[in-house]
Amino acid sequence: MTASETSASQTPERKVNPWLRASLEYGPILAFFVGYMIVRNMSFTVGGREYEGFLAVTAGFIPLQIICTFFLWRVTGKLSAIQILTVILVAAMGGVSIWLNDERFIKMKPTILYVFFFVMLGFGLLRGQSYLRVVMEHTLPMTDEGWMILTRRVAFFFAALAVANELVWRTMSTDAWVNFKTFGLPAALFLFFMTQSRLFSKYGIEKDETAAEG
Repeated sequence: MTASETSASQTPERKVNPWLRASLEYGPILAFFVGYMIVRNMSFTVGGREYEGFLAVTAGFIPLQIICTFFLWRVTGKLSAIQILTVILVAAMGGVSIWLNDERFIKMKPTILYVFFFVMLGFGLLRGQSYLRVVMEHTLPMTDEGWMILTRRVAFFFAALAVANELVWRTMSTDAWVNFKTFGLPAALFLFFMTQSRLFSKYGIEKDETAAEG
């Protein structure tokens, strides 16, 4: 890892109230779920075009995601690569969905996000590097071997999530996809990292040890 990468990964993040952080990170998707449940069977006419409830909620979700991401950056002083890419894809794919009046594009957003990170992590692995370490080392100190193992697992996990998202939105109802996006994907991420506890225990480094090495 280069000096510039180390400096970027160790940029201090301001501590904020955990409830505020959770509200800014997960509030938009929960608001999307609640809004969809309310208007899913409705339709709205705007500018002579009729939009189903799903796209109407998407139109509100885009600015909400942008605003919450902006305030998250203001209060923490830092955004992760996945947060930045998420807000870009929400704006781009959501905008295309509304423009074309086609909900398929916003449903593809998670697939694109997960494929991108699979490719990036895979590219780093081919170079013998862990790009995951660059963004997570300051919160999860581990040995080089541990980072390489975790990066391989995360890369293939992202690939599996991309496939799962494609299967759900292409073969199931919009209701099923909304539930999958709101609850299924976060639960999968949580369970995945919970199952890595043995890896963290085996390859983890005490913080005072990493400080001494620095």
